[in-house]
Amino acid sequence: MIRHTFSLLNGIGERLERHIWRGGILSWDNFCNCKEIEGISPERKILYDNQLMQSSMELGVGNAEYFAKIIKRREHWRLFDAFKNGALCLDIETNGFHPGRGGYVTVVGLYDGYESQCFVRGENLTVENLNRALAGYKCLITFYGSSFDIPFLLRSLPGVRFDIPHFDLCFAARRLKINGGLKKLEVMFGIERDDSVKGMDGYEAVKLWEAHRKGSQEARELLLTYNREDTINLLKLADILYPRLRASTGIEEYLTNGLRVKSYES
Repeated sequence: MIRHTFSLLNGIGERLERHIWRGGILSWDNFCNCKEIEGISPERKILYDNQLMQSSMELGVGNAEYFAKIIKRREHWRLFDAFKNGALCLDIETNGFHPGRGGYVTVVGLYDGYESQCFVRGENLTVENLNRALAGYKCLITFYGSSFDIPFLLRSLPGVRFDIPHFDLCFAARRLKINGGLKKLEVMFGIERDDSVKGMDGYEAVKLWEAHRKGSQEARELLLTYNREDTINLLKLADILYPRLRASTGIEEYLTNGLRVKSYES
């Protein structure tokens, strides 16, 4: 999707982007190969050509941080197919209080499609360990993380770095008029959980942490299983929502119709 995206250019929104697609210009290469494009001045066209060539080069070397800076946050989802192999799902658990009022992170769970990692307060949950675990990934996936998990983590553990594109599935779903929390969407799309944590919610996760603090190893293991299921299911949900988001832009219609660059292409 990213190579069809022109809204990364300053001054081009989704409406103008669709206008460009309608004219048969469906990729960065199409754009740069056109001598002129309706609605874009020659001077701006040169500027855009340079920006797209730079973007193509950065994409070729997998520079995710570059795109995190130049693309509007609500459009970061467009990078999912390009960086899926470097995607990392993240979910946190807390003690139930807000930061500044005694709130702290109890567990941070990570999943990259192959391996799960859990960082637990008082054991291995440190800024250094998290930054080491986050290094090298290209795309962060959360559910409501841009409003909760990431701000909470940054307040609880200052120094943790999040400088890659962020695909927040909660807002992606809302954009598609699909409302509800993660558990509701899992049921909606037939995504299963481990039987041991089916029906559990965040409040029960808080209670499990308290039981663990009082010495229950069983509560600790159940809490980690609950968190692990969250992170694993994030990737499954991303695979479901991404093609729907892509279709919602209208690009599929133009590609299917086989539109080609018009006679003004060089």
